[in-house]
Amino acid sequence: MFELPFSLLLIIFIYLFVLGSCCASFLFVVVHRAAIPQSIPFYKGRSHCDSCGTELTTSDLIPIFSWLFHKGRCRHCGCSISVWYPISELIGGIAFVLSFVAYPFQFTKIAICLLTAICLLLIALYDSLTMEIPDRYTLYLCIPALLSIWAFPHISLPQRLLGLVCISLPMLLINLLIGDAFGGGDVQLMAVCGFLLGWKLTLVGFFFGLIFASIQGIFLLVRGKAKIGQGAHMPFGPALCTGCYLSLLFGTTILRFYLSFFPS
Repeated sequence: MFELPFSLLLIIFIYLFVLGSCCASFLFVVVHRAAIPQSIPFYKGRSHCDSCGTELTTSDLIPIFSWLFHKGRCRHCGCSISVWYPISELIGGIAFVLSFVAYPFQFTKIAICLLTAICLLLIALYDSLTMEIPDRYTLYLCIPALLSIWAFPHISLPQRLLGLVCISLPMLLINLLIGDAFGGGDVQLMAVCGFLLGWKLTLVGFFFGLIFASIQGIFLLVRGKAKIGQGAHMPFGPALCTGCYLSLLFGTTILRFYLSFFPS
C-alpha cells in the first residue's frame, strides 16, 4: 500500500476521513434524538440548534471544523454545542481510514469493516449518552457479522460459534452471580462480536476493551465523576466497541506478534 504515490494515498485518506466524519455526524444526530424523550425522529425536520431551534445551514454542518470555527457554540444564540459532535466525527473519520490501512484495496473486507464501524459507533454513542444498548442496534451489527462469513472465510464456523460464547457466556454467568456487573446489552454485543471475529480475535478485542475501560475509569476518577466503593457505573459498550473494531482490523497481526514470543 505504501508503495503508492504519496499524493494518491493522501487523497484516499482524506476521502475516507471525510466520509467517516460525515457518517459519524449523522449517527450522532440519530442517537441524540433517539436518546431524548419526546424528541422528533431524525428523519423528520432538518438539523437545528437544540437551544434556539434555528435551522442549521451548510456552514454549520461541516464535520469538526464548524464546531471548532464557532468555538463550540451556536452562532445564532451562543449556546454551547456538545463536544460529542466533533469527538464522534473524529472517531468516525479515523475508523474509516484505519479500515483501508488494515486491508488496502481489499474492497470486500473494507466494506464489511466500514459497515461494522457504523454499527459499533451507533452502539458506542448511544451507550455513552444513556448507558443502554438498544436491542435493535445489536441486531444491526448482525448484518456485517453474517456478511463476514463471506468476506473473512479464514474464520471457520466452529471458531465463530465458540466466539459467540467465549466472552458473552462468562459475562452472563457473572451477571447471574453478582448482578448488574455487566449490562445485558454488553453481553449481547460481545456475542455478536464473537461471531464476527471468531474466538481468538474476540479474546484480543475483549482484552483491549478492558484496557480502554480501565483508562476511562481512571479518567472519571481523576475528574471526580466517580468514586471507588460507591457502586458507580460507567458505560462499558464504547470500550468494547473500540477493542473489537481494532481486533477486526489488526487482531491477527497483534496475535501473531504476541505468539512470536513463545516459539514452538
